[in-house]
Amino acid sequence: MSRSILITGANGALGLAIAEFFLAREGDCRVFLGVRERRDRAEELAARLPDRTALISLEVTSPDAWKAAVADIEAHGGPLSVLVNNAGFHEDALLANMAQDQWSRVLDANLNAVFHGCQAALPAMMRQRQGRIVNIASLSAISSPAGQTNYSAAKAGVIGLTQSLAKESARMGITVNAICPGYIEGGLPPEWTPEHLKALKMQLPMRRFARPEEIAAAVFFLASTDASYITGTTLKIDGGLL
Repeated sequence: MSRSILITGANGALGLAIAEFFLAREGDCRVFLGVRERRDRAEELAARLPDRTALISLEVTSPDAWKAAVADIEAHGGPLSVLVNNAGFHEDALLANMAQDQWSRVLDANLNAVFHGCQAALPAMMRQRQGRIVNIASLSAISSPAGQTNYSAAKAGVIGLTQSLAKESARMGITVNAICPGYIEGGLPPEWTPEHLKALKMQLPMRRFARPEEIAAAVFFLASTDASYITGTTLKIDGGLL
């Protein structure tokens, strides 16, 4: 059966890699690229595969935008089968100096957005008695660095949400899992210097950052029928960084 797959944050390196992974390996799926303002790379992918991909305008912090997006998907691709909550960002500062809106923006984009997305996706999945939700958390959720109290708290919240929702939805054939990536090529802050990047790689047993497609492979597996007995798990993908 053809599946409709929604990926948020679909203009970034990881979002695009996840989309391409599904498109390459699941020949009859429809992939919907959730984007807000930046959409140039997502538009390129949709132009290459117009019959199998479509852009969905989605402000992930808005419940109404989520409802509209899911309705749009159902109208054009059938019931939503897979949701990948990938959108998010960080805005780092020491807690003593962190402005209230820095805290609120990061919590809203990284945690509240996942709540809104899961709540919007569940009705269609419950009707089908099956579904896959994969939430992209972060290594910062379980190994929190200084300067990221807002981001770490939000991503830790995503893990807690994942575990609780997995228990609520398991009997309906819906699995909910989280992935905690480490550093990803193409997803690092542009202001980081080559010296800083080299120092970070030296902390990793593999001495390299993850390729986006390596994270995408894990998302694809968790969304597959082969992972039908895996729910509530948090998968750390960080090249051995403990």
